[in-house]
Amino acid sequence: MRTERAEPILPARNLDETRAFYGKLGFRPWFRGHAPWDYEIVSRGHLVVHFFADPGLTPSKNNASCYWRVKDADRFYQSFLALNLPSEGIPRLTAPVDQPWGMREFSLVDPSGNLVRVGHDLGDAYVPQDDS
Repeated sequence: MRTERAEPILPARNLDETRAFYGKLGFRPWFRGHAPWDYEIVSRGHLVVHFFADPGLTPSKNNASCYWRVKDADRFYQSFLALNLPSEGIPRLTAPVDQPWGMREFSLVDPSGNLVRVGHDLGDAYVPQDDS
């Protein structure tokens, strides 16, 4: 049985650049440039992100974002440190911080300017009830 999950679809100014960037973060590309369209999907465990080519994209004007809820944001952050990204500009990586809404989060901005917030529940976050 497959796990239910959301899979964000984000713009990429250059799919080769995007594959290389996320590859360094431990994501596996699905198509490796062999899709019949300008599209890529990358995955790392249950985290799956789709990218569509948008060659005219200006990274500093990109408002696209997504959130990855993980078991241990600090562990993810440590693995992303290998890229030696700055804490400002594009791309960038910010340090994990405990948030007042009960999450420990950090942010990653990729070369296309996509904001990826990564976090784990500190244990007292609001969890919506399943009304189904």
